[in-house]
Amino acid sequence: MTNFLRTTLYIGVTSDLQARIIQHRDKLDPKSFTAKYNLSVCIYYEMYPSIEEAIAREKQLKKWNRGKKERLIASLNKDWTDLSPEIQSW
Repeated sequence: MTNFLRTTLYIGVTSDLQARIIQHRDKLDPKSFTAKYNLSVCIYYEMYPSIEEAIAREKQLKKWNRGKKERLIASLNKDWTDLSPEIQSW
C-alpha cells in the first residue's frame, strides 16, 4: 500500500486482500500505520498457497531497501497505478 504521492510504502499480509484494502481505505483502525500515513492505494500484491509462505515473504520484503522495493513494484505495475479496482472485481 502507498499514499497518493507514492512517498510511503506499507507491506502486510492478509488472507482476504479485498477486505483488507477496504479496511485501509476506510481507516477502520485510525491508529494504524496505514491510517496515520494515509496509505490507501494498492500498488502491488503477491499470492501464496499458505499463510506461512506469505509471512516469510513479508519478512523478506520488509528487510529490503526502498530502491529494491520500487523495482519489484515496477516489475508488475510500471506506473504504480492503483490495483484496488481490479482486485475488488475478483
